[in-house]
Amino acid sequence: MSPPLLTIEGLTKAYPGVVANDDVSFDIKPGEVHALLGENGAGKSTLVKMIYGLVRPDSGRMTLHGRAYAPANPSDARAGGVAMVFQHFSLFDALDVAENVALGMENPPRMHDLAARIREVSETYGLPLDPARTLGELSAGERQRVEIVRCLLQDPRLLIMDEPTSVLTPQEVEILFETLRKLTREGVAILYISHKLEEIRALCDRATILRLGRNVGTCIPRDASAREMAEMMVGSAFAAPERAARETGDAALELTGLSLRSPNAFGASLKEITLAVRRGEILGIGGVAGNGQDELLAALSGEVRVAPGAVRLAGRPVGRLGPGARRRLGLLTAPEERLGHAAAPDMSLTENALLTGAERENLMRHGFLRWRRAEDFARRIIERFDVRTPGPQVAARALSGGNLQKFVIGREVLQRPEVLVVNQPTWGVDAAAAAAIRQALLDLAGSGTAVLCISQDLDELMEISDRFGALNEGRLSAIRPAKELNVEEIGLMMGGAHGMEVAHV
Repeated sequence: MSPPLLTIEGLTKAYPGVVANDDVSFDIKPGEVHALLGENGAGKSTLVKMIYGLVRPDSGRMTLHGRAYAPANPSDARAGGVAMVFQHFSLFDALDVAENVALGMENPPRMHDLAARIREVSETYGLPLDPARTLGELSAGERQRVEIVRCLLQDPRLLIMDEPTSVLTPQEVEILFETLRKLTREGVAILYISHKLEEIRALCDRATILRLGRNVGTCIPRDASAREMAEMMVGSAFAAPERAARETGDAALELTGLSLRSPNAFGASLKEITLAVRRGEILGIGGVAGNGQDELLAALSGEVRVAPGAVRLAGRPVGRLGPGARRRLGLLTAPEERLGHAAAPDMSLTENALLTGAERENLMRHGFLRWRRAEDFARRIIERFDVRTPGPQVAARALSGGNLQKFVIGREVLQRPEVLVVNQPTWGVDAAAAAAIRQALLDLAGSGTAVLCISQDLDELMEISDRFGALNEGRLSAIRPAKELNVEEIGLMMGGAHGMEVAHV
């Protein structure tokens, strides 16, 4: 048995009112893929930030290569052979690949030499990149390659990856896994964070489970089921979503020839989108990030106006109506970006509940706020969706990403919409919370609401969708019954193999 590459002993980090990590200890061996699992708010992010030098621990110690390791900043971590690929890419659309890579290096070589190294390393590890391409032209999967290659050029011995497959097609996931396996054969250790437990079982050698900031155990993922790992994370059993038989009604939401030029120079313009969502139905829309999902939600929410007849609600043209008018008619939306778009960071949960629920929950009278009623609405969301927070007075930015996601989805579900459009409803959410959100969407459809679910999580879409279509470069594939599709077909649809076939339903 080789000695550990990184040893963590008794790491503790507390913030006002919460202990993020409490006496955490474990080790990572060379050439190992080690999973770090836990619910939202379990302390995973704080722990990896301490390893990467973004946060200083209050107590405890780390050793790297058998020597004391206490990085004061990420530069120290990189100098020690620790690299990290973040869930949110830190890249600039207007720069080319080589320029983006250079920005992440301490002492980049001349651009000509760097371009040659990018080509060499990216091809060696099965992640080919053209260093001269502008980043804004790349797919989400290619952007992730830039982040990974930037790390590999620094010759890391420990690579931390945070939710690395959330923006990839199934085929791209396989390519990534092959790259990671090649790295481990060379002795590189991978610390892998993901809520996709079947991926953990397929890839990882060991898993450390955090709960409420403490290490509650280690397991061998291939010897445990996804459900067993999920229950270790939450400390109890939880119910998987149940699909009850549903009857669908008339079309509640119809799009006819919807086209929209993307306001983002590197976005995907929508091209002749035609679909219908019936009452009591969940229509799943898949696709790799950046293929028109944000533009579709903006066109449906009313943030961007379109031709009057391009969007119809219960037969009524609403394309020229703004968000408030559409909400009054029962068309509610929950965007992907929870902090800043779905919720105002510095406003309390009560204020955020008021922002979208004012009219449908009768939270205003004669122009005055009904504060107690708004607070009660926020409390109902917190209780119904198990939002971990001291109370409705807490600012949105104080919540973990997963808990804020539960609040945002709960806020819309409890308003009893006629149509609900959600983008990435369980993004960054742990298994138990994801199951609860998916069950809420199924129950909502069961009550007669038409649900349009845009997601990059194929397991999610197959679990809850009645029908499925995929966006690719702003075009919608033919929509098919979800039960007829397999993962290979879905991956091809997402990749554009059937992307030119526009749906007519």
